[in-house]
Amino acid sequence: MSKEEIINPIDPDKIVDNPGLVEFGHHVGSAAIVPADKSKLLGRSMSSMQEQTDMQLGQLKRQMEALIHEAKEIHARKEISERIYGIKLGFKPVISKLYYLYQREDHSHMLSLIAPDEWGRSSHPAYIACVKLLSDYTWDIQDKDEDLFSEFMS
Repeated sequence: MSKEEIINPIDPDKIVDNPGLVEFGHHVGSAAIVPADKSKLLGRSMSSMQEQTDMQLGQLKRQMEALIHEAKEIHARKEISERIYGIKLGFKPVISKLYYLYQREDHSHMLSLIAPDEWGRSSHPAYIACVKLLSDYTWDIQDKDEDLFSEFMS
Protein backbone atom coordinates (compact mmCIF):
# COMPACT_ATOMS: atom_id res chain seq x y z
CA MET A 1 0.00 0.00 0.00
CA SER A 2 1.28 3.33 -0.90
CA LYS A 3 0.51 6.38 1.05
CA GLU A 4 -1.10 9.16 -0.78
CA GLU A 5 0.05 12.53 0.12
CA ILE A 6 -2.70 14.66 1.64
CA ILE A 7 -2.91 18.08 0.10
CA ASN A 8 -4.44 20.80 2.20
CA PRO A 9 -6.56 23.09 0.03
CA ILE A 10 -6.13 26.02 2.45
CA ASP A 11 -3.30 28.42 1.78
CA PRO A 12 -0.53 27.73 4.37
CA ASP A 13 -0.22 31.50 4.95
CA LYS A 14 -3.78 31.55 6.29
CA ILE A 15 -3.47 28.87 9.00
CA VAL A 16 -1.63 28.73 12.33
CA ASP A 17 -0.12 25.88 14.25
CA ASN A 18 -1.60 26.93 17.65
CA PRO A 19 -4.99 28.60 16.98
CA GLY A 20 -5.80 28.96 20.73
CA LEU A 21 -2.92 31.41 21.17
CA VAL A 22 -3.77 33.93 18.49
CA GLU A 23 -5.30 37.26 19.45
CA PHE A 24 -8.00 37.16 16.81
CA GLY A 25 -10.69 34.73 15.71
CA HIS A 26 -9.13 32.03 13.55
CA HIS A 27 -12.29 30.71 11.84
CA VAL A 28 -15.69 31.93 10.76
CA GLY A 29 -17.42 30.68 13.95
CA SER A 30 -15.00 32.46 16.31
CA ALA A 31 -16.24 35.15 18.65
CA ALA A 32 -15.66 38.62 17.34
CA ILE A 33 -12.81 40.29 19.16
CA VAL A 34 -13.40 44.00 19.13
CA PRO A 35 -10.98 46.36 20.84
CA ALA A 36 -12.54 48.19 23.79
CA ASP A 37 -13.67 51.73 23.20
CA LYS A 38 -11.38 53.52 25.62
CA SER A 39 -13.62 56.58 25.89
CA LYS A 40 -16.61 54.45 26.96
CA LEU A 41 -14.45 52.51 29.43
CA LEU A 42 -13.06 55.74 30.86
CA GLY A 43 -16.56 57.23 31.09
CA ARG A 44 -17.91 54.20 32.98
CA SER A 45 -14.88 54.14 35.25
CA MET A 46 -15.21 57.83 36.05
CA SER A 47 -18.94 57.48 36.73
CA SER A 48 -18.39 54.50 39.02
CA MET A 49 -15.51 56.24 40.82
CA GLN A 50 -17.59 59.39 41.39
CA GLU A 51 -20.56 57.38 42.70
CA GLN A 52 -18.37 55.44 45.14
CA THR A 53 -16.43 58.45 46.42
CA ASP A 54 -19.63 60.52 46.78
CA MET A 55 -21.16 57.69 48.81
CA GLN A 56 -18.06 57.45 51.04
CA LEU A 57 -17.88 61.22 51.49
CA GLY A 58 -21.56 61.30 52.42
CA GLN A 59 -20.99 58.61 55.00
CA LEU A 60 -18.04 60.54 56.46
CA LYS A 61 -20.14 63.72 56.54
CA ARG A 62 -22.89 61.94 58.50
CA GLN A 63 -20.29 60.57 60.93
CA MET A 64 -18.76 64.03 61.39
CA GLU A 65 -22.18 65.56 62.01
CA ALA A 66 -22.89 62.90 64.64
CA LEU A 67 -19.53 63.58 66.31
CA ILE A 68 -20.13 67.34 66.25
CA HIS A 69 -23.57 66.82 67.82
CA GLU A 70 -22.07 64.56 70.50
CA ALA A 71 -19.28 67.07 71.21
CA LYS A 72 -21.84 69.86 71.62
CA GLU A 73 -23.84 67.72 74.06
CA ILE A 74 -20.71 66.96 76.10
CA HIS A 75 -19.76 70.64 76.12
CA ALA A 76 -23.27 71.59 77.29
CA ARG A 77 -23.14 68.95 80.05
CA LYS A 78 -19.77 70.33 81.13
CA GLU A 79 -21.12 73.89 81.34
CA ILE A 80 -24.22 72.80 83.25
CA SER A 81 -22.10 70.69 85.59
CA GLU A 82 -19.78 73.60 86.33
CA ARG A 83 -22.80 75.77 87.19
CA ILE A 84 -24.35 73.12 89.42
CA TYR A 85 -21.06 72.43 91.23
CA GLY A 86 -20.92 76.17 91.90
CA ILE A 87 -24.05 75.83 94.04
CA LYS A 88 -23.54 75.14 97.73
CA LEU A 89 -24.87 71.60 98.28
CA GLY A 90 -25.94 70.39 101.72
CA PHE A 91 -25.68 66.71 100.71
CA LYS A 92 -23.61 64.37 98.55
CA PRO A 93 -25.42 63.67 95.25
CA VAL A 94 -25.87 60.02 94.26
CA ILE A 95 -25.23 58.82 90.70
CA SER A 96 -28.37 58.14 88.61
CA LYS A 97 -30.72 59.99 91.00
CA LEU A 98 -32.93 62.82 89.87
CA TYR A 99 -32.47 66.22 91.48
CA TYR A 100 -34.33 69.46 91.02
CA LEU A 101 -32.68 72.80 90.43
CA TYR A 102 -34.48 75.84 91.83
CA GLN A 103 -33.99 79.59 92.05
CA ARG A 104 -34.78 81.23 95.38
CA GLU A 105 -36.37 84.68 95.72
CA ASP A 106 -32.92 86.20 96.38
CA HIS A 107 -31.83 84.75 92.96
CA SER A 108 -29.50 82.20 94.57
CA HIS A 109 -29.79 78.62 93.37
CA MET A 110 -30.37 75.34 95.16
CA LEU A 111 -30.43 71.66 94.29
CA SER A 112 -33.08 69.52 95.94
CA LEU A 113 -34.49 66.00 95.99
CA ILE A 114 -38.00 67.46 96.18
CA ALA A 115 -39.86 67.68 92.86
CA PRO A 116 -41.95 70.78 92.07
CA ASP A 117 -45.23 68.89 92.61
CA GLU A 118 -44.07 67.55 96.00
CA TRP A 119 -43.83 70.91 97.76
CA GLY A 120 -47.42 70.92 98.87
CA ARG A 121 -49.21 74.18 99.63
CA SER A 122 -46.21 76.04 100.91
CA SER A 123 -44.50 78.45 98.58
CA HIS A 124 -41.46 77.02 96.90
CA PRO A 125 -38.57 78.35 94.85
CA ALA A 126 -38.90 78.74 91.09
CA TYR A 127 -38.28 75.49 89.22
CA ILE A 128 -35.39 75.66 86.77
CA ALA A 129 -34.65 72.07 85.75
CA CYS A 130 -34.68 68.41 86.61
CA VAL A 131 -31.13 67.04 86.45
CA LYS A 132 -29.55 63.62 86.78
CA LEU A 133 -26.02 62.91 87.99
CA LEU A 134 -24.24 60.65 85.50
CA SER A 135 -21.46 58.18 86.31
CA ASP A 136 -18.82 60.57 84.93
CA TYR A 137 -20.06 63.15 87.50
CA THR A 138 -21.54 65.40 84.87
CA TRP A 139 -25.15 66.49 85.09
CA ASP A 140 -27.69 65.71 82.40
CA ILE A 141 -30.81 67.86 81.95
CA GLN A 142 -33.96 65.75 82.01
CA ASP A 143 -36.52 68.57 81.93
CA LYS A 144 -36.29 72.36 82.17
CA ASP A 145 -38.14 75.65 82.25
CA GLU A 146 -36.71 77.34 79.14
CA ASP A 147 -36.77 80.91 80.47
CA LEU A 148 -35.30 80.23 83.91
CA PHE A 149 -32.80 77.74 82.53
CA SER A 150 -31.41 80.20 79.98
CA GLU A 151 -31.18 82.79 82.77
CA PHE A 152 -29.36 80.22 84.97
CA MET A 153 -26.86 79.50 82.16
CA SER A 154 -26.15 83.17 81.38
